[in-house]
Amino acid sequence: MAGWINYYGRFRPWELNPFLMRINAYLVRWIRQKYKRLAAERKAIAKMQEIARRYPRMFAHWRCTVASVMT
Repeated sequence: MAGWINYYGRFRPWELNPFLMRINAYLVRWIRQKYKRLAAERKAIAKMQEIARRYPRMFAHWRCTVASVMT
């Protein structure tokens, strides 16, 4: 995924951010389904923000979108 981000980020960076934010939405949905105690969307987003702060390089796309994950 990192290579794909580097390639398309060089030629069409304005189109890359909405796609990467959609990946974050899929991650939130996965968290909500896997952990029933995080079924509320606000709790799942808070958990993902905590993980992003603790491990900012866990996913390749977080280096581009980590600022919006943390807010």
